[in-house]
Amino acid sequence: MIEEVSAGGIVFFGNSILLLRKFNGDFVLPKGRVEKDETLMHAAVREVNEESGAKVSVIKYLDRISYEFMRNSNKRLKIRKTVHWYIMKARDMNCKPQKSEGFISAAYYPFQRAIALARYDDERRVITSAIEDIEFFQHQLN
Repeated sequence: MIEEVSAGGIVFFGNSILLLRKFNGDFVLPKGRVEKDETLMHAAVREVNEESGAKVSVIKYLDRISYEFMRNSNKRLKIRKTVHWYIMKARDMNCKPQKSEGFISAAYYPFQRAIALARYDDERRVITSAIEDIEFFQHQLN
């Protein structure tokens, strides 16, 4: 089994969250592999920027998820992937999908719509957790 480590972001702008749409129609959060000698946080910011063009700042570390899958090119190669998620804030709503990675759109969606659109259960869970975290923090400020 091969171990892979990735990092990504749940990117907020106002009451909306950034999702990328893949060529097959799936909506996903921006994330990608951590490069050698790169911190998890730096990788998350870099991947969000590369995949979506969004300029972001990190609010806080949220959580990590792990899952296993078989590599498409070789069904006998099992991968265990751990993804570290950060809550981020976008400077503006400007975004542009990284077409070379198979993304056809990048856009911000209202909270409940983002949860409904997200393709994977684990991404829906981290989106929900991030929303609860942000709403709790905002409530404390009021």
